[in-house]
Amino acid sequence: MAATEKTLKLRERIKKKKPAFVRQESWRYIRLKENWRKPKGIDNKMRKKVKGWPATVSVGYRGPKAARGLHPSGYKEVLVYNTADLKEIDPKTQAIRIAHTVGKRKRARILVEARKKKITILNLKEAKEEVKEEKVTEETEEMEKEEALEEEKEAEEKEKAEKLKRKREKKRKSKRTVEKQ
Repeated sequence: MAATEKTLKLRERIKKKKPAFVRQESWRYIRLKENWRKPKGIDNKMRKKVKGWPATVSVGYRGPKAARGLHPSGYKEVLVYNTADLKEIDPKTQAIRIAHTVGKRKRARILVEARKKKITILNLKEAKEEVKEEKVTEETEEMEKEEALEEEKEAEEKEKAEKLKRKREKKRKSKRTVEKQ
C-alpha cells in the first residue's frame, strides 16, 4: 500500500508539470477548439518541436505504471449497475462508482449492499444529494396536499355563502311579489 501511495504522489507531481496540450493555432482561430489534435503538416512548427511553440504529447509526460488507471484515493475504479456486480469486487483494492443510469431505488439497494461488504463508494455525495432531494420532494408533496385541502375548504365555504345569498334574494323577490299583489 505504501508503494501505491508513493506512486500516486509522484503522479500528482508529474501532472503539475505537464502542460495543457492544445491544438495548433487554436488560439488564433475561433473555429478551432483547444481539443488536442496531432500536428501533421510538413512545415508544422509544433510537429518539429520548434522553440517557442506549445509542447506536443509524448511518452515522457506519462505517469508511473503502478498508478495508471487508479483513482486518486488509490483504488481501482469499477462501474456498478446492480447489486450482482458487487459480488466480484475486492474491497481492499477496488472502489465502486454507481452508474448515472441507475435509478433511486436500485441505487439505494446498491448502497446498502456496499456498506455491508465495506466497499468504498466514489460517488456517494451524489447519492446523498438524491436522498435529500427525495426528502424535500416528500415534504413539498405533503405541503401541496395540505394547500389543496385548504383551497377545497375555501371553495366549499364560498359556495355555501353564494347559496345563502341566492336563497335570501329569492325570499326578497317573493316578498316583493306578494306585497305588489
